[in-house]
Amino acid sequence: MATKTISLRVEAYEKLRRARTRPNESFSDVVMRARWEEQTVTGGELLALVRERGPLYGCDELDAIDELKSEGKAPADKWSTP
Repeated sequence: MATKTISLRVEAYEKLRRARTRPNESFSDVVMRARWEEQTVTGGELLALVRERGPLYGCDELDAIDELKSEGKAPADKWSTP
C-alpha cells in the first residue's frame, strides 16, 4: 500500500488524534470515515444566492460568530447558534 507523508499544524494533529475513537484506528482510518461534501458551492454561486435571498446570517448571528472566533473555540453544537 502506498503512503504519503504530510505536515499538520499541532492543533490539526491534536484534532485528528482526538477523532480516533475506535480501537487500533489509524489516522488514515479517521480521514477515510470523514464525510466530505461531494457538491461544493463556488464563490460566484454563493454571491448569486445571497443576492437572490438576502443575507444568510443576521447581525446577531455574525456577532456571535465573531465572539467565538476571538475566543478561539468552536461552539459545542456547530448547527445551533450560541
